[in-house]
Amino acid sequence: MRRIAKLSLIFSIFFLFSSQAVASDSYAGDAAEKFVTGIANAATGWLELPKNVILVGQKEGPVYGATVGVAMGIMHTVGRSLIGVLDIATFLIPTKSSVNPPFIWEDFSRETSY
Repeated sequence: MRRIAKLSLIFSIFFLFSSQAVASDSYAGDAAEKFVTGIANAATGWLELPKNVILVGQKEGPVYGATVGVAMGIMHTVGRSLIGVLDIATFLIPTKSSVNPPFIWEDFSRETSY
């Protein structure tokens, strides 16, 4: 009986966070979208480091990319990761993510803004 309860809980969680729930314009959909966005940003925040080294290096040259790009990358890594953790902690209050672009892979050639 206990095993059935665990399986029911797991299937309920998968149903709640399915693409149909995320696509809907409802409280549950917005909360699930914020939760998933938070997990993605917390897990992929470290990609801001190479992204900023590349962007600054292309704009200003390789010396700036290796110095200023690294510093900006560390700053954006911490920022995206912390906002991801904050979105996970507050997903029950469905708001839009304050990171733009919401996912790092959406527009890799654009600088992140908050």
